[in-house]
Parts: sequence; C-alpha cells; structure tokens
Amino acid sequence: MFVSKIFQNWRTLIGPISSNTIRSFRSTFNCDANILKRNLTTICETRYKPSNICKTSSQLVHITRNYAKGKDKKKEKGKGKVEVNETQLSEVINVSSMKSQMQNVIEHLKDDFIKNLSLRSTTGSIELLPVKFEEKEHTLQELAQIVRKNPKTLVINMSIFPQAIPAALKAIETSGMNLNPQQDGTTIYIPIPKVTKEHRENLAKNAKQLFTKCKDGIRDVQIKHVKQVKRKEGLSQDLARSVEAQIIAIADGFISEGEKIYEAKKEELIGKD
Repeated sequence: MFVSKIFQNWRTLIGPISSNTIRSFRSTFNCDANILKRNLTTICETRYKPSNICKTSSQLVHITRNYAKGKDKKKEKGKGKVEVNETQLSEVINVSSMKSQMQNVIEHLKDDFIKNLSLRSTTGSIELLPVKFEEKEHTLQELAQIVRKNPKTLVINMSIFPQAIPAALKAIETSGMNLNPQQDGTTIYIPIPKVTKEHRENLAKNAKQLFTKCKDGIRDVQIKHVKQVKRKEGLSQDLARSVEAQIIAIADGFISEGEKIYEAKKEELIGKD
C-alpha cells in the first residue's frame, strides 16, 4: 500500500514511471523499509525538481551499500607475523641446539629422498636397505655382496649369510622401489623395472609420507622446547608467550624449508618423462 502511494505521488511530480525505476524502488524497499519510508515520503511530499529527487534517491541507495566490511577483513589478513628475537630467546632456551635438532630432521628427509625415492634403483639405494636379521637391524651390504651385472640387473651374493636370505627378500620386496627379486641358491637377482606412471605416483606418495614424518619431527622439537619454557621459573606471562610464539615461528620456517624440498622432489618424480 505504501509503495503504491509513492508511485502515485511520483507520477504527479515527474510523470510516467519506468519498469526499471519500479524494480529499483522495490529492491531498495526490501533492504530497509523504515529508512526508505522516511526518505521517500519526504521526496514525494516536497515539490522538488526531478533532478534533485533523483539525486536524493541515489544518495539513499549509496547509504544502504555501506554495510559491506570485506575491505576491512582484507586489511586484517596480513597481521600476526612474529618477529624472532634470538637475543631474547637465548636468555630462555638454547636456540642453537633447537635449530640444530630441527636442521637434523631436514637433513634426514634429504637422505631418505636420496636413498628411497630414486626413479632408477641404484646400487647405493639397495646397499642401504634395512634388513631385520637375528633381532637386529642391518643394512643389506653388511650381509651380502652387491654388484650390478648390467644396466638392467643387480646381483646380490648371500653366500656369507645364507640364513638371512628370507629377511633380505622381504626387505627388497617391501622397499617401495617396485622391485621383484628372484632367488637362485644363495644368489638374488633383481631386475631393474621400467619406470611407469604408476611407479612415479607411488614414489610421490612415499615422498609425501616422508615429508609428513619430517614435519612431525620438527613439531616434536618445538613442543619439547615450549614445555621447557612453561617449566622455567621467574618468567612473566608476556615473555613466556612471546618466546613460545617465536619457537613456533622458527619451527614453521624449517617446515616451510622441508615442504620446498618435498615439492621439488615431487616435481622430479612426476614431472619427468
């Protein structure tokens, strides 16, 4: 009823109303009826020029758009970066020791990638395979002589420890290198498989698992040092929180380094033809 009355007054002041104008007013009316009612009543009851009326209604619509806060959220998004003050940290924890432990985890990741994630099964990766024998863990090269007969075949001589053959076969088959060993007496032959897409994808999955293990290792070091801070006596709450935040920031940096190594390895494994 209110909208119909407005349209009647509008026709008296200005003339015919276009369908676009009607849709515009109905849309605005649905957004905020009280504000629209006050403003449009003033417009219709006062005999201003049409240009002034349009200007007033434009300002009204502009006001209703001021509720968006998306820009404010974008401004707040970049906040929260932690500044690492090693001088302050060193007064509470052994910073060099913590960093060394985290770096060791990164180096272990690199070694795992070299030993276990080669597109081609190298003699070196086979030599370092862990074999559980007589309740102890040995490398395969400690139990056998390993030679490359030709580019497509590795030969493992188990004559020194023939009783370790079953354990060696199991270690080779479960190595994740897509190997299918064949036993002939005390000798094991390993055909070097052709690199397939499926093999590449399996290696990439193994790489992700190793990176996850690396990330967990770094977090373990982080948690250990955060606990040390919490147990330390005489620290103010503000200082303790600041140190904890800095420890987490340092750990995040090492994890980011590990992730870059993983991404590079993943590209190497899947990206090559």
